[in-house]
Amino acid sequence: MHLKSSVRFPVIGGAILASLFLLGPVRASGQEAPPQDKGQQGSMTPAGYSEIVVTAPRMGVPYKEAPGATSVVGEDTLEAMPKAISPGEALALVPGVKVDTQYDSEKSHISIRGQGILTERGIRGIQVLLDGIPLNDPSGFAPDLYDVDWSTVQRIEVIRGPSGAFYGGGSSAGVINIITKDGRSDPNAADVMAEGGTNRFWKALSEFGGTTTSTDYRVSASRSMGDGNRDHSAFFSTNLYGKFRFVVTPSFQLSAVIMGTSYFNENPEGLNAQQVRENPNQANPDSARQNEFAQTRRFTAGIVGTAKLASNQDLNFTVYGRNTDFVESVPATVQHRTLKNPGAMLQYTFHSGTGPVKNHFSLGTDASWQDIDEYRRPNLGHAVEGPTKVSDETISQHGYGVYALDRIEFGPQWAATLNLRHDSIRNELNDRLKLGGVDLSGAREFNKTTGRVGLTWNPRPDFGVYATWGQGFMPPATEEMLANPIHQGGFNTTIQPATSVGEELGIRGTLIGKVSYDVAGFYLHTNDDFERYRVPSRPLETFYGNAGDTRRYGLETAFGWFPVESLAVRLAYTYNHFTYTQISSKVFPTAAPGNWLPNSPAHQAYLDVQYTPVTHWILGLSGEVQSRNYVDPTNIPATGGYTLVHARVAYQWQAVHSRGEVMLSLRNAFAKKYIAFTEPDPDGNSYQPGPGREVFMGVHFWFGKK
Repeated sequence: MHLKSSVRFPVIGGAILASLFLLGPVRASGQEAPPQDKGQQGSMTPAGYSEIVVTAPRMGVPYKEAPGATSVVGEDTLEAMPKAISPGEALALVPGVKVDTQYDSEKSHISIRGQGILTERGIRGIQVLLDGIPLNDPSGFAPDLYDVDWSTVQRIEVIRGPSGAFYGGGSSAGVINIITKDGRSDPNAADVMAEGGTNRFWKALSEFGGTTTSTDYRVSASRSMGDGNRDHSAFFSTNLYGKFRFVVTPSFQLSAVIMGTSYFNENPEGLNAQQVRENPNQANPDSARQNEFAQTRRFTAGIVGTAKLASNQDLNFTVYGRNTDFVESVPATVQHRTLKNPGAMLQYTFHSGTGPVKNHFSLGTDASWQDIDEYRRPNLGHAVEGPTKVSDETISQHGYGVYALDRIEFGPQWAATLNLRHDSIRNELNDRLKLGGVDLSGAREFNKTTGRVGLTWNPRPDFGVYATWGQGFMPPATEEMLANPIHQGGFNTTIQPATSVGEELGIRGTLIGKVSYDVAGFYLHTNDDFERYRVPSRPLETFYGNAGDTRRYGLETAFGWFPVESLAVRLAYTYNHFTYTQISSKVFPTAAPGNWLPNSPAHQAYLDVQYTPVTHWILGLSGEVQSRNYVDPTNIPATGGYTLVHARVAYQWQAVHSRGEVMLSLRNAFAKKYIAFTEPDPDGNSYQPGPGREVFMGVHFWFGKK
């Protein structure tokens, strides 16, 4: 099926590429950037270019000297989100990132440069940190982002490209570092928010913070729910979050993080082409009949500490524990899991050099464990469980990584970063059921050493060049290993790790104090890339294997234009070219080398314009563009591209010790019918229709010294 689109991309792509070549030779006048507020700096205005320090590379580095393609999302972007429940809203202006939001809810898939693009559940190949606490399990898999309340986030740092030497198997595609607000940024302040809109969506949030001489804290609680944009797609969530910082001595600080999460969603599953034509809002018949849903309850606690051992020696450490109860109803079974996931991180850094050459050398180790107690019963219909178990097992996982990181500054213009890391991941399964007398107990172990090299050159304060080479290592995720195509229960013993190597070259800087830009070209080669498939004897279950080798290259661009204080224009455009160099698919035998990877549009763009015509009023207009993509590796069925238009208007007021805002948002203003994303399901239920026109209204009050 080909769903046609009226959008023509050669003109758009040509105009953007032309602008890149024009930017290169322009010399900045050296004019000082106009002062900007804290939120604007976080979104890379000219002022923010030199003032933001990113910590995602495991070492505080000024943004302009970051060793590789790096994006920063700040409070001004985050506060303009109409729903604030999805990473798709928060990361819309980050090039190279694709977020597939399912049925207009919190449930999302995320990929960077196509890594993890075919993951069915959760996030694979991306290291996600929330206030220094990893959300990934020992296999590098982040099951979801339900712990994140995007309304409480102050800044997001995104590293794009193979970064296995930073965090191991979890960072093959890159890193997403999420930093929430704290008591220092808004001392003695509180805020409340309520919003609602289309599809019976509503969200309420309350948070407050404070500070004393030696402590500060921020605590938040929120509740959200909605019906989703399709039948059988309702969801609701509750988030409790607390961050407490203690200055024990001037050289020793601790931050304690506590989070509680409860999330429930119905799952309407994908549709086939005929069902989309009949009614794109319907649920898949199997989903409705079997009452597919997932429920997650999780509690996490952690401590992040920094210690100054001497004037030139630092110690950073993190200790955390996570407990999760998970229930999922799928057409074949109802699964019950209890997961316990403790972990720790330790890094020692030695600083040397007093002249033009300075060296920052770190040694560190990461360790995480996970114990899973799992059983499954047949789904007899409507999530009614059968009396007998089809699997009953425990899984013990542990992952260890040791690394060395060296950053060398060769005077004020040149800097080099070198990383080397070794990871060992072991998974052990104990089959308690031994169905039919067959013991499916077993173990799988994966070991890999990865490296990364980065070089930056900043000949002027407003212009820099960066280049990196890096390796990635993606072991099979927990979900992929536990989907065993041979038996119910036990490990999938056929799937192997995917490995990758890639290079990038980029420029970033500012022009005449009005324009910021970041342009990166990349090349990435992956061996043993993953695919999804099904087997005739179990047609309602999804399994994973290695499809072959892939080649990815493309261009990522981010621009900001701030001609006057009242106008901000931001654009993110990505060109992707993702193809197979070798493929042997279990499900699509006609797929050939040279074919495109599924769900990989060649062009993505997001344009946002924000204008303050008069005091108190803010107007916003956004455009979202995506080109066609292929549904599966045969490159026969495809979906057309789409263009969506969004608008918002906000009225703000300021009092002595408070301020407020009322915002009205319009999403998909022209009610465009489109396929939000596709999945290469062998049964043809590949299409995930996007929501139509949506209207949201919110009220937000801040109290204190904001």
